[in-house]
Amino acid sequence: MTRRILVTSALPYANGAIHLGHLVEYIQTDIWVRFQKMQKHTVYYVCADDTHGTPVMLRAQSEGITPEALIERVSGEHQRDFASFGVGFDNYYSTNSPENKAYCELIYKRLRDKGLIEMRPVEQFYDPVKEMFLPDRFIKGECPKCGAKDQYGDSCEVCGATYQPTELKNAYSTVSGAAPVRKSSDHYFFKLSDPRCESFLRSWTTTPGRLQPEAMRKMQEWLGEEGSGKLADWDISRDAPYFGFEIPDAPGKYFYVWLDAPVGYFASFSQLCARLNIDPEEFLNKDSECELIHFIGKDILYFHALFWPAMLEFADMRTPSKVNAHGFLTVDGAKMSKSRGTFITAESYIAQGLNPEWLRYYFAAKLNASTEDLDLSFADFTARVNSDLVGKYINIASRSAGFLVKKFEGKVLDSAMNHPLLTDLRGKSPIIAGHFNDREFGKAIREIMACADQVNAYVDQEKPWELAKKEGADLALQTACSVCLEAFRLLTLYLKPVLPQLAINAEQIMGIESLTWSDTDTPLSSTKPVQPFKHLMQRVDQKQINALIDANKQSLGNAQAPAQVSAKASSSQPTAQVDAQDSAYISIDDFAKLDLRIGLVTACNAVEGSKKLLQLSVDLGEERPRNIFSGIAAHYTPDQLLGQKVVVVANLAPRKMKFGLSEGMVLCAASDDDSALSALTAGANALPGMKIS
Repeated sequence: MTRRILVTSALPYANGAIHLGHLVEYIQTDIWVRFQKMQKHTVYYVCADDTHGTPVMLRAQSEGITPEALIERVSGEHQRDFASFGVGFDNYYSTNSPENKAYCELIYKRLRDKGLIEMRPVEQFYDPVKEMFLPDRFIKGECPKCGAKDQYGDSCEVCGATYQPTELKNAYSTVSGAAPVRKSSDHYFFKLSDPRCESFLRSWTTTPGRLQPEAMRKMQEWLGEEGSGKLADWDISRDAPYFGFEIPDAPGKYFYVWLDAPVGYFASFSQLCARLNIDPEEFLNKDSECELIHFIGKDILYFHALFWPAMLEFADMRTPSKVNAHGFLTVDGAKMSKSRGTFITAESYIAQGLNPEWLRYYFAAKLNASTEDLDLSFADFTARVNSDLVGKYINIASRSAGFLVKKFEGKVLDSAMNHPLLTDLRGKSPIIAGHFNDREFGKAIREIMACADQVNAYVDQEKPWELAKKEGADLALQTACSVCLEAFRLLTLYLKPVLPQLAINAEQIMGIESLTWSDTDTPLSSTKPVQPFKHLMQRVDQKQINALIDANKQSLGNAQAPAQVSAKASSSQPTAQVDAQDSAYISIDDFAKLDLRIGLVTACNAVEGSKKLLQLSVDLGEERPRNIFSGIAAHYTPDQLLGQKVVVVANLAPRKMKFGLSEGMVLCAASDDDSALSALTAGANALPGMKIS
């Protein structure tokens, strides 16, 4: 039976570059979609840039351009990167589109008409300088639970506590640096706590096959016992200024980005339908028998398995057939790190000349249907590509195609196509297909490579290179090479969802049309001569991996040598007038000698062998970042300083320390007994290298 499937990946935010962590999802989805298309199912794979919200608005302001100009540029960069890795969207669009606006308004009005939208006052932090309400991630302060400094307005990264932004102590705006004030505003809520929503979600989340087992368990945890009231209403509005869609009949109120982002799936599909002259309602109608399948990261499961299906259900639209969540990417067993050069962008990977299909294969070999994290080990990456793809798979064609072209006019022996080895390989087709369909890509790869081992054992047994030297062995040679090349065709077919470009190149060598899964039983024929063998893939060189890591260290602040010593600036000031010549004070001329500049912390690490020091790499707008050691390890973890704009004494004489050379001083405010300390930070408009005067 032919399936009709609409497939989506989560929308990348239009405020940053695509990196290898993102690619786990898009490569996983693309492999699954390509497999389904090889099965001759009707599949549409759509995506879009998630373009609305405060971060996009503020970034555009900082660059002196409109949000529309920013998202257009970033969209081009995102589509370039996806294309480089062979991600074959049928349509890529933007949430800042008329189609998305229409769907958002339609869903909102239907929910409102069913009594599921409610307006109520909300007290929030307000930036009096920027004259805007502050999203949680644009407020920092001291954790109300453990007292850790510089924590965001929704959760503490030190103790893991969650809280309301208004609970923060000594809060400040990361936009202007000003102390926010409390201000009330009317907000619109989707009443997820309504008994209708709870009843629907208890049924929807437990439907077999809709969610992974671990995701289903998480949903039950979030739903709680029946009648527990654990579901909270969802704030779906934001106040101006805000880059997004204004809510109908609510001037100055905008749809929260998380409402219009998933609706962007439908907007992108709608644009595709207009191009293909398809009725989108065939897929989006509540009673549609077509499938709607989402691929997402496990961090946004809450939105896709609670808010999103409830919104759609009560807006009389079709709900997702399946939500496939995946884990995070670690590199060599740790989080992607800017300081270690393992926070790698897609653009950087391509720029360093690494083959994108190496990464597609490696991810496929590690992926399964669970939400467990995936680790990219560069040593394992190199070994798998060199051993599996070059040593096992491509080696089969290189050892057989040449003899066929040179001695037999490129013709395979038709009688060899029924060899027992080939019969066995064809018999693996339903097993491999089942693994691909179930997203058990690692199992599929292991099965394919086991087939490759069988073929290589046959090659070693027949030794075509020796047969080529023997008199009267032409039939044996042509048979062996024909079996090998047909085996290579089958392996190519099985690997095609993972390695689409390599498959195209291999098809050209074998003189065949584009392979589909039903071609398993359509062997090579003597009527279609094999073309001269061309090199299909090179081995990974460790120098390429080293260059990739070094390039990312440079582009992210040369974190290869992070570094410096901290200074503390007291916030207390004397109230009495004193002679400027008094030794306790300096003159304006003395102050003028200080070169105080804004520095962006591009890398921060603990210093091995020291309990006091952190090693920072600080961008002062110079040719290279400064190396600075700062004695603030008791007050900050490295992650808390990464990305912060600090105040640096730029003309302090370099100091040679046990751990290296410190090239400046980071200013901090401290209590008299040093029990409390806070690095001086700058607002969003301050740029690296700006002088403080």
